[in-house]
Amino acid sequence: MQTQICRLLCAITVLVSAASAEETHSKSRAFFAFDNGLRQTDGLEEKAALLAELGYDGIAWRPGKTVEMLAALDRRGLKMFATYVTLSADDEACRVPPGVVREIQALKGRDTIVWLTIGGKTSDEVVVEGIRRVCGVAEENGLQVALYPHNGYHTDTTAKALELAQKADRPNLGVSFNLCHFLKQNDASQLEETLRAAADKLPLVSINGADGGETRRMGWDRLIRRLGEGSYDVAQVLRVLDRVGYTGPIGLQCFNVKGNDRENLRKSIEAWNALRSQE
Repeated sequence: MQTQICRLLCAITVLVSAASAEETHSKSRAFFAFDNGLRQTDGLEEKAALLAELGYDGIAWRPGKTVEMLAALDRRGLKMFATYVTLSADDEACRVPPGVVREIQALKGRDTIVWLTIGGKTSDEVVVEGIRRVCGVAEENGLQVALYPHNGYHTDTTAKALELAQKADRPNLGVSFNLCHFLKQNDASQLEETLRAAADKLPLVSINGADGGETRRMGWDRLIRRLGEGSYDVAQVLRVLDRVGYTGPIGLQCFNVKGNDRENLRKSIEAWNALRSQE
């Protein structure tokens, strides 16, 4: 009898610890905005100031004035979580342009992830060689690479990105999950399956408001909305991330969201804070 009681108490302790861990994961994640949410905000200082004022932890950037943007972020205690880099699979060599090399070198020691997507279509072999080249430059500068799933690209889904990452087989290479691109190409019921498959190689996730339903037939105006808008239950993404043990940052996709930068970002971070308070 005493043994059974001990086993019961141990089981309860494990469950409570797991629940506490999930809550810690959800409430401690960094939240950053994509730079496409700041298109109307002129000036690097102004972009960084707006993010800091609203409570964001930083930004996902792309090549161009990176050193200056880093300085503006540093002054406000913010981070550049990722730099968005695109290679062309239509180039049979899938070369790494000099500008991409310079971008990676500028980020040396910054703990910024090279968010890599491959546009166009060619063989996996060509794409894998391009990925390896980027990983090599990134490794020389102490950086990680994560493949960015993008509808219509060679790296179109998280599953395809994972397949390419396994073929490339580089220690500094992972994949990411982008909610809008997932909904455009997958049934919503595949969410947990997708995140579980990628969990061990997942350093970045992006979310946004979206509509639910027949999402593969929808345009981006319905698949990318302010966080907190649309009928799709974004909270379930965070719950699944907790279950698979993801503790990394979450990015806010803002592509082509109508309205004012400040108002869009304010409403989205309010929705983010509300999501965290529900968990």
